[in-house]
Amino acid sequence: MKRPLIMFAALGALASTAHAQGSVTLYGIIDEGLDMVTNNKGGHVYQMASSVMQGNRFGLLGSEDLGDGMKAIFTLENGFNLNSGALSQNGLMFGRQAFVGLSTRYGTVTLGRQYDSVFDYAAPLAAGQLGAGVYGAHPGDLDNSNIDYHDNNTIKYASPSFGGFKFGGTYSLGGTAGNFTNNQIWSLGASYNQGPVALGAAYLNARNPGTGMFSTSASSLPETLMTPIYSGFMSANTFQIIDFGGAYTFGPATLGVTYTNAKFMDLGSNAMPTGAKGPASGYARNSTATFNDWQVNLQYRFSTALRFLAAADYVNRNGLTEQNGQSVEGAKYLQYDASLDYSLSKRTDVYVMALYQRAIGQDSTGGAAVAAITDTTAISSNGKQFVGRVGIRHKF
Repeated sequence: MKRPLIMFAALGALASTAHAQGSVTLYGIIDEGLDMVTNNKGGHVYQMASSVMQGNRFGLLGSEDLGDGMKAIFTLENGFNLNSGALSQNGLMFGRQAFVGLSTRYGTVTLGRQYDSVFDYAAPLAAGQLGAGVYGAHPGDLDNSNIDYHDNNTIKYASPSFGGFKFGGTYSLGGTAGNFTNNQIWSLGASYNQGPVALGAAYLNARNPGTGMFSTSASSLPETLMTPIYSGFMSANTFQIIDFGGAYTFGPATLGVTYTNAKFMDLGSNAMPTGAKGPASGYARNSTATFNDWQVNLQYRFSTALRFLAAADYVNRNGLTEQNGQSVEGAKYLQYDASLDYSLSKRTDVYVMALYQRAIGQDSTGGAAVAAITDTTAISSNGKQFVGRVGIRHKF
């Protein structure tokens, strides 16, 4: 009897030691507020909306020390709508992130559903990530800086920091038998953050974006809600993003600039997916829709608790030709963002924000461009839209 008891005690001690070397952290964000949105079907909309300043989430973060500087890590993170209790990301259980990997002194490699390099390295310098929320993303979240679209089947590498410099990349397998490049996505990025200077740059390339990057399984919103800013370009063969950003801090103020060049290349190469609407005859084969986006943003800290953000964003898209020879005018979008955030504690803050967008020209559907502030379900009935919001955010 003594020998089995000793064996069980030894096994218990080993289990306790192994458990002590690992950890699992429960975390989350809850964001809720009241919105007023103008020019929806000729009137104003007053609505409760969640996941605006930051996306609501509930996650598990795990780490196990394997020795010699190596760790096994994982993240499982869902998104949810606080007003209905429903899962976001089209009902996926872990729609925001779901990955496992290894972390070493040479960098981190992870596998699963993950964020791309644009979000990791360039997006932190844009207004949407600085305090304007998803509504303050570049119009239509054109460069995915607010991660409306997630990458499935992704291999990611992230370097350690070298004096403030970091770099990394992702590759997402399309998973199509007999066609290795179909629906694939790859991205590269780098950033530098040292002292008052912050810089970021990233590149992304997505093949067959209508069935890959912008598909229902990848997006945070149903395809029927895809913004008219670019929904008509889902027949493209390739979607490409080049994104740069920089910021400089002086005293309590930080001045930032970003530039994004986004292209839907070789239009007409694929059938339009369900929910995406374009001109009746479609765009001329091999044409390219090019968006150039410039943003200037300013942050100012009145105190450790009170922060102000203002931003101006301008998007210009080229004119195009339909297959029937009819011309489609280019489109322009001008957006102003402002927010004031006050921290009640390290975990809870309240905020107000105001955003205005003006659209002119013809959008991707071939009709008159309408204002479409990112992720508002109340798309404007004309070229102007204003959103005002009062909200609260809690982190745990």
